[in-house]
Parts: sequence; C-alpha cells; structure tokens
Amino acid sequence: MAVLPLVDRRDPVLREKARRVSSFGPSLQRLIDNMFETMRHEHGVGLAANQVGSHLRIAVIGIPRQEEGEEDTTDTYVLINPEIVRRSGEREVDEGCLSIPGFRGKLQRSVKVVAKAQDRAGREYRLHAEGLLAQALEHETDHLNGTLYIDRMEAVEALRSPVLAGPEGQTPAAPHGTPDTETVWRMRRPAPPVIRRR
Repeated sequence: MAVLPLVDRRDPVLREKARRVSSFGPSLQRLIDNMFETMRHEHGVGLAANQVGSHLRIAVIGIPRQEEGEEDTTDTYVLINPEIVRRSGEREVDEGCLSIPGFRGKLQRSVKVVAKAQDRAGREYRLHAEGLLAQALEHETDHLNGTLYIDRMEAVEALRSPVLAGPEGQTPAAPHGTPDTETVWRMRRPAPPVIRRR
C-alpha cells in the first residue's frame, strides 16, 4: 500500500462530479487500499477519491470505536457509487477537511442518513448511519458531487483556523502556504439544498 498525495485545495478535480465506477478489477482494489492508507496517514475519518486526484466515485471511511476492555478499533467502510437516499434531523457540527488543512467550521448536518452504495466487490448495500458516521457520509458524498464543507456554511464567522489562532488574541505568522480565512471563504460556492425529514 502507498500513501497518495492529496490534491491542493485549488485543484479543479475537487469541484467536479465524480464518475460512476463500472469496473471492480485489481486497479480499483489498489486505489481503495491506498486511499485507506492515505486516510490513516493523514489522521482523517474519511477520504473521497477526488481528494487524491481520481475522478472515480469512491469514498472510504474509518470511524474510531473504543469499547471498554478492548484496544482501539476502527469500523471501516468502502462506498462505491454512493448516494444518500434519506436524511433526517439536523444538528450543528464542527467539521474540517483534509483538502483544506488548518481550518474548521460550524455547519448543519443530518442526525441520521441512509446511503446506498456498492462494496469493493460491486455488491449493492444500504448503510443506516447516525452521529459521526452520518456526518462522514454526507461530507464524503458532497466531495464526490464537487461540494466542499465550506459551501454548506452560512457565514465566514463560522470558519476558523486553529493553526492561525494565537495566544491572547495574537495572530502568529501563518505556516508557509496556509491561506487566511478570507482566502478560504472566497473558495466557497453555495451548495445545493438538502432535504431532511423531521
């Protein structure tokens, strides 16, 4: 397995709708394995294929689970050609993205979602999710539709950079290549509305 380079936040592939997968051969399996390796290396909970430069409609998710008396484990999910078919409830979440490192923001996500997808062998399945898994499903599916999490935010004040926050209100010099909040906000495009059941 290999760690793949993440595309820059300005790369047009992040704004394109990913193409459906129709072939489930060895190259797809390698890509999925490498996406998991990259996600773990970057300490993420999800990764969409376009974040590593692929135009294919694939996402991987790894949700940490710690049960009493057990070592830390991760529930992993492979979603090929995913589509969210039902959303319910609404909650405010704090979210970040490997494609926009150094920033986090407050936005609305669903409490529960139902997604349909195919596994790495091409078998169709449905996934019922809530909490962090529901949030990751919406985030990664948005990526595959060319939508970034900042597109779902309502105000620039909801976007912040812990990297740029200094002690006692001081703003330290930003690490080389880190954009300011206004630069990231200008990348925003209004996202299509989400219909949620109450």
